[in-house]
Amino acid sequence: MRGSDEATGSLFSYVDLEERIPPRHPLRKIRSAVNDALRSLDADFDRLFAGEGRPSIAPERLIRASLLQILYSIRSERQLMDQMDYNLLFRWFVGLGIDDTV
Repeated sequence: MRGSDEATGSLFSYVDLEERIPPRHPLRKIRSAVNDALRSLDADFDRLFAGEGRPSIAPERLIRASLLQILYSIRSERQLMDQMDYNLLFRWFVGLGIDDTV
């Protein structure tokens, strides 16, 4: 079953990631282009995943995380996970909330 890429706001958090990212940061344009491309693949993703079972990690989030790994020359997925644990920019780009588990 395909996981959801919906961004959920945190109930008890006062930090809005959207406000923390500078308006002219280069990743804003990249994220917009990536989201447009991923929207066009939505039907393909739906076809590839089963309709029942335990939900997976959303493929959109995995693709965005892999793109960050390439752009920032992060050597391993373990280092990427460590970065995403405390880097607000990475959390925002992937679509995780401030309190979401990596």
